[in-house]
Amino acid sequence: MTRHGRRPEETTLTVWQVVELARHPDRPYSLDYIRRMAPDFIELHGDRLSGDDPALAGGIGTWHGRTTMFLGHQKGRSLKERVARNWGMMHPEGYRKAIRLAQHAAKFNFPIVCLIDTPGAYPGAGAEERGIAAAIARAIMEWFRIPVPIVAAVIGEGGSGGALGMGVADRVIMLENSIYSVASPEAAASIVWRDNTRKVEAAEQLQLTSRDLLAMGVVEEVVTEPEGSARADYEATAIALDEALQRHLLQLLAQPTEELLQHRYERFRYIDSLIRAEPQFGPKI
Repeated sequence: MTRHGRRPEETTLTVWQVVELARHPDRPYSLDYIRRMAPDFIELHGDRLSGDDPALAGGIGTWHGRTTMFLGHQKGRSLKERVARNWGMMHPEGYRKAIRLAQHAAKFNFPIVCLIDTPGAYPGAGAEERGIAAAIARAIMEWFRIPVPIVAAVIGEGGSGGALGMGVADRVIMLENSIYSVASPEAAASIVWRDNTRKVEAAEQLQLTSRDLLAMGVVEEVVTEPEGSARADYEATAIALDEALQRHLLQLLAQPTEELLQHRYERFRYIDSLIRAEPQFGPKI
C-alpha cells in the first residue's frame, strides 16, 4: 500500500483516461512542485548563446538542506502564459539552457532534479532552422557526462525526444497518472494509420502509462497520486513526489562518480535492449 491507501496498479482507469489526466490543464506543473520543495528557489535564465526559453524553468534552491539545481518544463496557466511558455514545448535555446545549468551544478557539486511535462520539443520552422534536432542530440550526449546525481520525474506528459532531452538521469520516476512515450497518440496514429482519429488505439499500443513503463523497467518507481488525481491535492502530491525523489537521491549520493556515470550509461543501454526486443508497433489489419 502507499501513503494514499492504494497501489498504482489498482487503478480502474482506461489508458485514454490516463492520457487525459496527464494533460489536464489543472494538473500541477513544474513550478508548483519546485516552489513547494524549495521555497527559496531562484530562477536562472538564458543559454548564453542566443536567448532564453520560458518553456524551461531552471534555477537553484535549498532542498532538504542541500543546494540543488531544479529544471522543469513549464506549460503555463493562463492563455497569455501558455503562449509565452509555448505550452511547455522547448526550443533549441531551452536545451542549451538546460545543459548550461547542469554544467553549473556539476561545477559546484549540486545534485539535479528534472521534472518532465511536455508534449514534445517545438516542431516549428524557426526551431528547425536553429537546429532543434542537434540541440536535443547534444543535450542527450552531455547529460551522460554530468558528474553529479540526477533524478528525474515525469509529472504529466513525457513526449518524444523533447522529453528524452531532459530525461537522461540516474533514476527516473513517474507520477501515477502521467505518460511517457516515443510519440503522442495522435502523432503515432497519423504516422502508422494516417488517421489521427485512432488515437485511443494508438495510446493502448504505445504502452505509455506509468504501470507499463514500471513493468518494463524503464522507470524505477510510480508515485501514487491522491484520490481524484494530482489536480485534486497539490500539497499531498508534492509531498509524495518530494519523498520519492529524496529517497532516490540519497541512494545516488553514496555512489562514487565513476560508478554513477557507468550505471547511468548502462541504464539506457538496457532500455535500448528492450526496444530491440519488442515487436514493432504497427497497423492491425
